[in-house]
Amino acid sequence: MSHSSFQKINLTSTKPLVMGILNVTPDSFSDGGSFIEPEKACEKVELMISQGVDIVDIGGESTRPGAKTVTVQQEIDRIIPLLQALKGMDCAISVDTRKTQVMQLAIAEGVSMINDVTALESPGALELLASANLPVCLMHMKGMPETMQDHAAYENVTDEVLSYLLARAKQAELAGIRRENIILDPGFGFGKKIHHNVQLFKELPKIISKDYPVLCGVSRKSMLGEITGKAVAERMVASVTAAILAVQSGVKILRVHDVAETVDALKILQTLNG
Repeated sequence: MSHSSFQKINLTSTKPLVMGILNVTPDSFSDGGSFIEPEKACEKVELMISQGVDIVDIGGESTRPGAKTVTVQQEIDRIIPLLQALKGMDCAISVDTRKTQVMQLAIAEGVSMINDVTALESPGALELLASANLPVCLMHMKGMPETMQDHAAYENVTDEVLSYLLARAKQAELAGIRRENIILDPGFGFGKKIHHNVQLFKELPKIISKDYPVLCGVSRKSMLGEITGKAVAERMVASVTAAILAVQSGVKILRVHDVAETVDALKILQTLNG
């Protein structure tokens, strides 16, 4: 069962893939409220395509620390009409959701990928993705967005994140999801303090060594703010720098707000360092 109306994602490609963030939410930490109207959201997607984006990741629920949960219906109302409006655009589309019902409708609209901050823990999600035969990103998050920063404690953050992700990947494979469709995301900032994020970033090669494609999302996050002392809107250089370091560690997908700048940086890396 595959309704591919959007472009397929090539996870075997040798070049890193740039995933542009599009939050159709009123409260996401960086672009909340900017793209709620489908017209504005479509313009943003067109802009990202012109900047060289590989995948656009659409989210209808903010999962920033302290974010409030939205209902299934609210999320559907934000995402599905937009997917319909984007039909025919020359782009791969990912939907960022933790709700099985939203995944199901998004898959029916022909999305290219599902990106789940709860690693398909919702009832029915594993089975749904097994039948859809699409790439899926499994992320590590300690707790839920509302409270995750209150319980950020680890003996060894990298080992704990990795063992969780490998356990979820194994569950996914047992449910019938093909190994080559599984992407791992360590979940920077999700139930992790600055020192956890720094250790996790330095030890990315340990996660990458398990031979699953790894997605890295540090764009404009508070860890970069803590390192630089800059506000969210002033973290572009920090975000691009971190993205390049992630690629040098072997990261496959970069989830970013600043598409054009990241694409430029990757061209420089490839040409001057390749």
